[in-house]
Amino acid sequence: MARTYLRVHGQRTAAERVALLAEHLADYRARVHHTDGAGLPAVIAGLLAGRGARSVAVPDGLPADWLSATDARRVPDAPDLSAGALDSVDSVVTGCALAIAETGTLVLDTGPGPGRRRLTLVPDHHVCVVRVPEQVVDSLPQAMELLSPLRPLTWISGPSATSDIELSRVEGVHGPRTLDVVLLATGATHDTD
Repeated sequence: MARTYLRVHGQRTAAERVALLAEHLADYRARVHHTDGAGLPAVIAGLLAGRGARSVAVPDGLPADWLSATDARRVPDAPDLSAGALDSVDSVVTGCALAIAETGTLVLDTGPGPGRRRLTLVPDHHVCVVRVPEQVVDSLPQAMELLSPLRPLTWISGPSATSDIELSRVEGVHGPRTLDVVLLATGATHDTD
């Protein structure tokens, strides 16, 4: 007997989808910020300054204007950029491929903007920009239909964390200790029903 699974758990407007994503991101201890295109450079600059970031890793394809308000030294991604060199970088700023509202998950696909996986796993602070509402889908099944199986994917649900057998939580073991998610309002709509 074949099982049927729900593709989406409830009907949501684009605004409700974005609100659910923000709620779940906050539940995972990610810091959520809202802005529009005009405010984005100042928000990113403020987040970097707030962490005392003197250097920022920059993936290929990241829009140059995103970092136009910061004087942090840019460390462009390059094939010879070692994990050791990345470990000395204070922050990384990326885009994403998609975000999933029902799980509070960011998906990076190594394309232009999200960058290579190592960029987001080594620096201690990650700023990820999500264009809302068009990059936000309700559910995992919807996301899977839109992602390329030919690209390596990184799935992020909050800052890196692990717990030992006594449930003592430690953050930053397998990736950034601090995750700032900037929800960039673009006004575009995207329904995937």
